[in-house]
Amino acid sequence: MMRPLLLALALFAPTTSNAQCETVLFDDAEFTACEIEMTDADVRLFLRDEAGEILGTFGRVETLLPEGTHLGVAMNAGMFHDDRSPVGLYVEDGEQEMRIITSDGPGNFGLLPNGVLCLNEGRAAVIESRAFEETAPECRHATQSGPMLVIDGELHPRFIRDSDSTNIRNGVGVNAEGDRMWMVISDQAVNFHHFARFFRDYLETPNALYFDGRVSRLHAPQIGRSDLGFPIGPILGVVVDAEQGDG
Repeated sequence: MMRPLLLALALFAPTTSNAQCETVLFDDAEFTACEIEMTDADVRLFLRDEAGEILGTFGRVETLLPEGTHLGVAMNAGMFHDDRSPVGLYVEDGEQEMRIITSDGPGNFGLLPNGVLCLNEGRAAVIESRAFEETAPECRHATQSGPMLVIDGELHPRFIRDSDSTNIRNGVGVNAEGDRMWMVISDQAVNFHHFARFFRDYLETPNALYFDGRVSRLHAPQIGRSDLGFPIGPILGVVVDAEQGDG
C-alpha cells in the first residue's frame, strides 16, 4: 500500500550500520522514526549496572559497553515506578526481574490491551500481554508497557480521534516478519489516536506498543540528538561497533 501522507524534513543519515532515522510530517505533526534492521542489529534492554543500581541515562549505558562498541539509537522503554523499577514484565539477557501484569489498572499501562516487546537474535515482536502470557514465548529481552497502539492492524479501541489529551509520546512498532523495528517519538504533543495512526498508516506496522509520554527520550547520535531530562527506567538500545558510526 502506498503511504498516502506527506513526507517532509527527511533526515536519512548515511551509515554503514543497521539503523537510520528520519523526521517526517504526518497529519500536521512531526515525528522522528528510527528504523532498525533486526537481522543485523544487536538490540538490547538496559536497566541496572553491575552493582544493581538503575542506570537511568543514555550516558550511563554507554559507560557499560565493551571497548570498541557504543550506543547507537536508544529510547526509554516502558513505564516505571518512583524507584525507576519496571511496572510490568522485564527480562534482560534471559533473566526476569518483573513478572507480567495482565489485569486492568490505573493510568496508561492499565488501559488494556497492553503489550510486550519481545527481542531475540535477529527478530522482534510486539505481542498483546494476555496472548503473551498464554503462549509464554522465549525472549532474550522483553519489556511490558501500555497501551497497545496497534493490534493486528487495528487501533486500540479506546482511542478517540479528537481527544484533547496530548503529549510528546514514544513507542515501538514491528513489521509482520519481525525483521524490522521502528523506534518513534513525536516531536510535538499528539493524542493517542494520532500517534497510533502514524504506526498503522505511515509505517504500516501491524502491531505497535506505547512506551511513555512526558518522559519520552530519544538518543540518535547519527542526527545529532540525545534528549536530556530526569533519569528514566528501562532503556532500549542498539549496540554498534565503533567503526560502524552512530546508526
